[in-house]
Amino acid sequence: MLLEKIKNRESGIVLYGITPPKKGTEQDKIEEISARQIERLQALNLDGLVLYDIQDEKSRTSEKRPFPFMETLDAFSYSQEHLKSLSIPKIVYRAVGKYTKPELTEFLETASADDVLTVFVGAASKSQEVTLSMKEAYQLRAEMNSDILLGGVTIPERHQSKGDEHLRVFDKIAEGCSFFVSQGVYDVNASKNLLSEYYYYGKENNIPLVPILFTLTPCGSVKTLEFMKWLGISIPKWLENELIHSDDILQQSVDFSEQSWLELKKFADERNIPIGCNIESVAIRKVEIDASIELLRRVSK
Repeated sequence: MLLEKIKNRESGIVLYGITPPKKGTEQDKIEEISARQIERLQALNLDGLVLYDIQDEKSRTSEKRPFPFMETLDAFSYSQEHLKSLSIPKIVYRAVGKYTKPELTEFLETASADDVLTVFVGAASKSQEVTLSMKEAYQLRAEMNSDILLGGVTIPERHQSKGDEHLRVFDKIAEGCSFFVSQGVYDVNASKNLLSEYYYYGKENNIPLVPILFTLTPCGSVKTLEFMKWLGISIPKWLENELIHSDDILQQSVDFSEQSWLELKKFADERNIPIGCNIESVAIRKVEIDASIELLRRVSK
């Protein structure tokens, strides 16, 4: 279903994003975590599961990371070995700069285009050392497994400062991207600005629009808020104040995320722009994960 929805450029795709357990986790603990994830997700109305590929982004900012960086298990291996019984398509992220050509080749040759999609992610900053460039990764996918559906990352907030995010999207479409997943959305106006430029540029140049899936993530504490800001998620000052001074920051953020989705959906529907959403929790606290499931149920309606 997910493959067809993307190929048909449909709206309303709903994904859920997770990060694999950290490297070094004992086997029985991995089994326990994966069993809990499967139980949590299998009853939900999901089109697909996103598995993130975490990279150290210390080169992107001089600010101290609120939570320490911890390397995780390989997303593809984790999905194949521990999430097989979760019978929905898996979207496996690949931070291409940390892989060698043989390593990315092995992934592309092994992944089945019938139930695995991938999203290529570039370097966190220009100063980050990489073993493989995005251009090389795109070319490799075209040569080794052009059938596997390829997605890209888009950052609506970047459009505010540079004004060319829609052009980045169209450049990636030309490289083979069939869908896009955004960074976490808290600045609705930035997302609407991107959608507007995306729509009119596509219309003027007769380029069909592909689905853009906006990431929504609850915020359950001031510490999580600091982490989200460190990740580069733009949070308007008025909203930051509302969250910090709220009696229930988590519920406030869930309510706001739901309203953001409804506003974006209305804007997109009026212009026939295909959009969907990707729900995640950037924190590992159970209460925040539960809130992300509540948010997923709300937007699925």
